[in-house]
Amino acid sequence: MSWLAISDHRERRFSLRGVGHDRRDHRLHSDGADTLLATGSIMFETRLSPDGRPQVLLGFNRGWPNQSSLTFRAIPGGGISLVQVQGENIAHAALQHSLPARTDVLRITFSWDAPKRWGLLTVERPEEHQITSVSVRDVRPIILQDLRDMMMGRGDQTFAKDLVFAALSDQVEPVGPMPTLCPDAMVATPHGYRAAGSLKRGDTVFTREGTVVPVLHRIDRTVPARGSFAPVRLRAPYFGLMQDVVVALDQRLVIDGSEVEYLFAEEAVLTPARHLMNGFAALPESVGPTQRYTQVILPEHHALNVAGTSLESLYIGRLRRNDDHLQATAMRGIARDNLPEHGRAAFKVLKWFEAIHLARQRAA
Repeated sequence: MSWLAISDHRERRFSLRGVGHDRRDHRLHSDGADTLLATGSIMFETRLSPDGRPQVLLGFNRGWPNQSSLTFRAIPGGGISLVQVQGENIAHAALQHSLPARTDVLRITFSWDAPKRWGLLTVERPEEHQITSVSVRDVRPIILQDLRDMMMGRGDQTFAKDLVFAALSDQVEPVGPMPTLCPDAMVATPHGYRAAGSLKRGDTVFTREGTVVPVLHRIDRTVPARGSFAPVRLRAPYFGLMQDVVVALDQRLVIDGSEVEYLFAEEAVLTPARHLMNGFAALPESVGPTQRYTQVILPEHHALNVAGTSLESLYIGRLRRNDDHLQATAMRGIARDNLPEHGRAAFKVLKWFEAIHLARQRAA
């Protein structure tokens, strides 16, 4: 199963063979006008209007020969609504999310399994790891040609100017905690440095403190290389790196030093890579339409020694306590009893304005 389309305001890609790392040598679906996508996901990231006005974010509408439409709207008060029309059938869902303190980016994912008449609408605020979901009942298959027109900007469709990107998959995509480390990043182990993508359950790694802990699980995922999934190159020798490392924007680094102690009264803090981009120490990485990421789950929320710097391992909180939430994530194939509980982050997690202030202090 694959990502079939990725679109933004610079380029639009659609292929029945898949795009990026998912591209195959054969078509995954027929090219007929009536081909249905019975299972799939639409994911997009968007900035919300600062005045909170209602707006259509993404959608299509076809009135002939049969009524068919799918519309995502931002509604006043901090809400997202979804309406799917297939002939006389209407599926609808809406959810409220907390309003950000600033104009923020939201990630919206609509996944469906039409044979089960099931759907899930999820809103995430990637930078703050917040997630809200609601079930969508009586979802119907969607004509693939309609989805192609929406993603390619053809016919009666909407692709709001506030959208960062949109992507279409032919599988139910996970939501929640995501891997953010390039598979070839070198992780310190008792047997030397090893590529993160080669680690497996039972292997051991060094933490920031120098202790040795076992790898419980490794999570892998291919995602659109856009928006909050866009890769960043952390350049050596900055951050103590011995070689460059490519990570996602939301991969958090452990930062310490006198500025940290002075500003936050903490020995060390966590800050996302997105706030360290300054034109020389951290730069956008140019890649194709998709990017593969990996990350490991450790017994506690430890930081890994990656090529000489300290990067956060995957933080899953108390996800194991809620099976419904667990089954919607990238950990859905793992038994609850085999997952740890991460009660709290190992270090203070900087808010966006704190991280930017720290970055400016260090640059000065």
